[in-house]
Amino acid sequence: MTETDSHNAISALIHRYAELIDTGDLAGVGELFEDATYRSDRGGLYRGAAAVRDVLQSKVRLYDGIPRTKHVTTNVVIEVDETNDAATSRSYYTVLQATDGLSLQPIIAGRYHDRFTRVGSTWRFSDRLVFIDLVGDLSQHLR
Repeated sequence: MTETDSHNAISALIHRYAELIDTGDLAGVGELFEDATYRSDRGGLYRGAAAVRDVLQSKVRLYDGIPRTKHVTTNVVIEVDETNDAATSRSYYTVLQATDGLSLQPIIAGRYHDRFTRVGSTWRFSDRLVFIDLVGDLSQHLR
């Protein structure tokens, strides 16, 4: 696998997280963290698919199966260590939401600091640290 291939695979994994959460596939989000930790700078540390799925199911409000959000991930910087099958990334996220009770608006923004490991030819999350930098109206998003 070339470094370009690794960058593309890791970028796809980062964006897959946003796609899964926005479609309400919280079990699918959990699966991304099968052998990984998911944590926040405000507390909370979850290990493995079941723990991540469970915390998302307990906190994220769904409307007919979806959270009515769009997670926009930008400013992605990926650093790959091909020799050791490891990589890190830093990126920004902005979450937009619109519900019957909330006009379209950004509700939260921050940064992801991610670590990845390669197993065979597949890149996987090993850790995601979520930094919360700006908070808007989360009343329609979180319980």
